[in-house]
Amino acid sequence: MRPAAPERVRPAAARVVGGVRGLVGLAVLVILLYTYAIGGEAHGYNPFDYFGYFTNLTSLLAALVLMTCGALGLTGRRTPRWLAPARAVVTACMLIVAVIYNTVVPGTGSAPAWVSLTLHAVLPTLMALDWLLIGDRRCLPWSRLWVLAPYPLLWLAVVLVRGATDGWVPYGFLLPERGATAMTLTVLGLLGALTAAGVLVWAASRFPGVVLRRGTDH
Repeated sequence: MRPAAPERVRPAAARVVGGVRGLVGLAVLVILLYTYAIGGEAHGYNPFDYFGYFTNLTSLLAALVLMTCGALGLTGRRTPRWLAPARAVVTACMLIVAVIYNTVVPGTGSAPAWVSLTLHAVLPTLMALDWLLIGDRRCLPWSRLWVLAPYPLLWLAVVLVRGATDGWVPYGFLLPERGATAMTLTVLGLLGALTAAGVLVWAASRFPGVVLRRGTDH
């Protein structure tokens, strides 16, 4: 008897997953616009400062990735190869957002409490569960772990340059007056945490998922 061919993706399941992803992404985008509006009333409308916060910028990228995945799921279009690494990078960075905010700088945000809870706990949890449980992503090779680095390194470089020039930094632990040694240790700690998060995400890509299981549902 010939072995049964793998079952193809069930369109209904893909549409449901796509719809949920799209709604979550849209909700995050609305929250970011809301907090930008209320913060601008008090501190001025400066998008460079607002998105200078790693939480806000990474949440924006997460919203865009989720809405892209949602649109592809709803329309049944083929997923481009770059999307899985993009999801992985955003997921790893959202894990960093959760860990740093809830351990290093808890309660320091100026946004409403429900916004902080959403962006620093709920969204990272949803991104991690989406990556782990939904199997419509390919297994990421360890040789591509380096793609995790450019975005956070670029953000960190811009922040350090701004701190040394106009004096603005998003987080107190990045203040230049802390000294070169403290700053070096902080940067190394952040890079170590990022690498650990990336290893977890890359390892999780080997799990076939529960919904839209890789190799079973498609």
